[in-house]
Amino acid sequence: MKRVEKLNVKIFADGADKAGMLEMYKKSYIKGLTTNPTLMKKAGITDYRSFCKNILSDVKDKPLSFEVFSDDFPEMERQAMEIASWGENVYVKIPVTNTKQEPCYGLVKKLTAKKVKVNVTAIMTLGQVRDVVASLEPSVPSYVSVFAGRIADTGRDPVPMMAAAVELMKVVPRAELIWASPRELLNIFQANAIGCHIITVTNDILKKLPMVDYDLDEYSLDTVKMFYVDAQSAGYKI
Repeated sequence: MKRVEKLNVKIFADGADKAGMLEMYKKSYIKGLTTNPTLMKKAGITDYRSFCKNILSDVKDKPLSFEVFSDDFPEMERQAMEIASWGENVYVKIPVTNTKQEPCYGLVKKLTAKKVKVNVTAIMTLGQVRDVVASLEPSVPSYVSVFAGRIADTGRDPVPMMAAAVELMKVVPRAELIWASPRELLNIFQANAIGCHIITVTNDILKKLPMVDYDLDEYSLDTVKMFYVDAQSAGYKI
């Protein structure tokens, strides 16, 4: 864990289970939290506003991102302004396009001009990164969230793209790049190596952090023991 705490990349916990979110919030190496409507639906959340405000009653000193859920830009703006009013540590997640693939850049420009801290999400191309960066107000803190894990799901290596995104964002020093949707613990170290500012990590991956630098001979033996015990307990015979 000491190696993890020395990393430059900031680890944000990604989830919608209140108990799990608060458990991670209390850990010194967790620097912020994020959630989204899909995670909230899976967690059984039915009252969006109530859930968000409830979490904010406990999380006041670390950034927390909540997402708008309209497909209409004027309504997105209304939702964003309300969400932003819930706390100084709140970032408003704005999808990079709506479902008609109409880009959000005008809305981002309008919101950041009003000093709203945005987290532009669901980004998957460098063109999107470039256009989002051009829409930001340089003096306002913001996040640019690239779904590196989903890019990897398509058979593409996300590392070169994320490294290029780091370079593109140097013109907006108050904006931070997020490596979103990681698939494995290794992604934390990859993000750190290229200078990515933040990585959002789900609890199932965060629970693997004690495995960092675990002795591989011991891990091999643990695996052999697991196979043996499971075969014995199943009563297999040949």
